[in-house]
Amino acid sequence: MKFTMKKFAKAIACAAVATTIASFSTTASAIENKDIKIGVSIWSSTDVLGSCCKKVLDAAASALGVQVQYIDQAHVSEKVTASVEQLAAAGCQGIIICNSSDTEMTSAIKTANDNEVYLTQFFRIISKDASPAIYKMAEKSPYYIGAVHENEPDNGEKLVGILLDKGCRNIGLIGWEQGDATWLGRWAGYKAGVEKWNKDHPNDKAVLSDPQYAGTTSEGGSKAAEALMAANPKLDALIPAGGGGDPLQGAIAAVERAGKTGKIQIVSTDFLPDLGERLKNGSMAGQSGGHYCDPLFAFMMTYNAIKGNYKDFEGKFEDVNFPYLYVSSPDDYAEYEKYFVEKLPYTAEEFVEMSKLDMEGLKATAAKLSIQDAAARSAK
Repeated sequence: MKFTMKKFAKAIACAAVATTIASFSTTASAIENKDIKIGVSIWSSTDVLGSCCKKVLDAAASALGVQVQYIDQAHVSEKVTASVEQLAAAGCQGIIICNSSDTEMTSAIKTANDNEVYLTQFFRIISKDASPAIYKMAEKSPYYIGAVHENEPDNGEKLVGILLDKGCRNIGLIGWEQGDATWLGRWAGYKAGVEKWNKDHPNDKAVLSDPQYAGTTSEGGSKAAEALMAANPKLDALIPAGGGGDPLQGAIAAVERAGKTGKIQIVSTDFLPDLGERLKNGSMAGQSGGHYCDPLFAFMMTYNAIKGNYKDFEGKFEDVNFPYLYVSSPDDYAEYEKYFVEKLPYTAEEFVEMSKLDMEGLKATAAKLSIQDAAARSAK
């Protein structure tokens, strides 16, 4: 077959197009770390839990040489949705977000899609059962990566179990925001734990109060605890369910002012910085937490999406389960303090190695984080 000038010209044109496409693909996937900016929409970067989240995210960003930008949105709905818009406008190629209700995620995902910005939740997951339309929207999005979260019903059941095992039978409950998915999951767990106890101990039943809501402030936690104590003179336990740690501190202060430290046992989620001392003096009976690395894994997912290492998100939903740590004695906390407070559970070198894992490897790394895991790596 003769190779005419016309065919030759066509071949040259096709080669040029192929070269251009290859060049573009290489450029797109070869973004330098110094040019990557990841936004963090967070309820607070300064409270007990939020400051720990910021510390580990800053360390990971430093290790990888990427930029990170924070917006504190105080769990106010309009601020939550606006924060995603603001971070996208600021040039972030990816955003991680918490707190975020299912309805707020509708706006957040739309903003991510419109701006071609990757989006990952932490401490939260869209409910497939309660919000099927929003869940489907998330699955369809080419920019929504998924969620890193804990098993909140299991967490609630284990925490109320600590109180029941310590002999508590009149338990007051403090929530933070009505309708919040994490709060509802924990509440379901507390109720399940009490129901199971009552079924197994029909002659020694426990009572769980209706929740008092505290918002996310210390003052709110204090007022909620005072209301519960006034309503039930037999109250022997409190569960400030969460909200970043500040409502718990307010509740503890209210119990102390009432002269009932040790008489009213308290468990909660989100470790306090002085938890070791509080377990010794009886102002805390137990706590779940140590989960401040949850946003770290959302960060790594988002980083890899921006780098082009994780792709093809449209039509699927990455669901990453992250474990809680539980402490109910000073000895428990001493081990946690050694590997999670005095230093971070990962080194700069380990952050870099983590960033090279595929999605399944990252999920496995998240699932195995524990005091024992951190201790074993520290010993190497």
